[in-house]
Amino acid sequence: MSETATPAVTWSDAAAGVMTITLQRRPANALGLPIIDGLNAALDAADADGSVKVIVVRSDIPGFFAAGADIKHMSSVDAESFTAYGDRLRGALDRLASADRITIAAVDGLALGGGLELAMACTLRVGGADAKFGLPEVKLGLIPGAGGTQRLPRLVGRGRALDIMLTARQVPADEAHAIGLIDRLVDAGGAADAALALAAELCTMSLPAQRAVIRTVDAAFDTPLDEGFRFEVAQEQDLFESGEAKEGITAFLEKRTPRFA
Repeated sequence: MSETATPAVTWSDAAAGVMTITLQRRPANALGLPIIDGLNAALDAADADGSVKVIVVRSDIPGFFAAGADIKHMSSVDAESFTAYGDRLRGALDRLASADRITIAAVDGLALGGGLELAMACTLRVGGADAKFGLPEVKLGLIPGAGGTQRLPRLVGRGRALDIMLTARQVPADEAHAIGLIDRLVDAGGAADAALALAAELCTMSLPAQRAVIRTVDAAFDTPLDEGFRFEVAQEQDLFESGEAKEGITAFLEKRTPRFA
């Protein structure tokens, strides 16, 4: 598998629908401009390759998924530049959160501040038993500014989110799994392998149907129940008329594996 590199990020060519993005900015994958630019370059490559169905985001630095924002960079900029930096980071994470593809964060080690915000922007999160999670921005006199105040309550509820953010504590992996911050808990050091296995499983399904599931579930947080029901019906009707439902139904009746695009 060939590798395309930037100083802080590498990404693989798609293999059987799966692309791997690897963070490797030493010492701790601080989310400075090199990682932001690298993420955008990797996502540009995914957009250009129509075969990518699932992206796994992992770290190549032992002990760290990503330790947070680039504090050194933040300390050297004025208010306007700080705002621009935040906009660029949020833009990259919003691209990860897009329902056009499934993204999986494979977290071993620390995912703090912007690192946790990156993981929460992904569709799913797989955590190793040694992983720890936190949003410690209050220690800097700030708040999570790349989606943390919005995504964390949606994952774990208001009370738990406030507890995590107001205390700036680090949440161990077993607690993170119990409260829904991560979706799968695996042995320490095994997050990347488990995420890749999950990605391979997801690639056997219909991507248009998966996209519709994500859109419909996300709508549940933003719309009244009756409106959500109507949106669900519209998504299902669209899949039946123009998606891969015909192939899925035919394969089921013929007792064979469906041949989804």
